[in-house]
Amino acid sequence: MRSVFIISVAGLALAGCATVTRGTTNQMQMVSEPTGVTARTSLGHQCTTPCTLQVSRKDEFAVTFTMPGYEEQTVPVKTQLAGAGAAGFAGNLLVGGVVGMGVDAVTGSTLEHVPNPVSVVMTPVAKPAAARTKRPVRSAPRPRPAPPMAAPAATPGA
Repeated sequence: MRSVFIISVAGLALAGCATVTRGTTNQMQMVSEPTGVTARTSLGHQCTTPCTLQVSRKDEFAVTFTMPGYEEQTVPVKTQLAGAGAAGFAGNLLVGGVVGMGVDAVTGSTLEHVPNPVSVVMTPVAKPAAARTKRPVRSAPRPRPAPPMAAPAATPGA
C-alpha cells in the first residue's frame, strides 16, 4: 500500500512532463525593416522592434505593426503542436499518466507559436499625386503686319 502511495505522489509531482520541461509561456521575437516600429498584440502587449515578448503558449493572437509614414501591417500568430512538446506529452505515458496529460493540455505547454520570429518589411505610404497645375492657355499667334508697300516708282518724263 505504501508503494502505491509513493508512486501516486511521484506521478503527481512529475505531472505534465511538457509543462515541466518547456513551461507554459513562449518568447516571441518581433522584427521589422526598418527598425523602431511599434508592435502591438491583440493580447495587449506592446514593444518597439526589435523586441521580445513573453506570451502564453496556448494563446493565438495577431500582431499589428505601425510607424508614421508606413502602411500598417497585421500578422496572425497561430499555435501548433511542437516536436519537443509532443515528446514531453508522450513522456506522460511513462511518468505523469492521465493527470500529466491533462496538465499539459490545459497549460498549452505542448504548443509553439508560428511564425516566430514575427517579421515584417514595412511599406511606405503612397503619397497622393500632386495636383496638376493648369498651364496657361496660349492663344493663336497674332499675325504680323505686312511690310509697308513701296510707293510706285515715278516714271521719268511724266
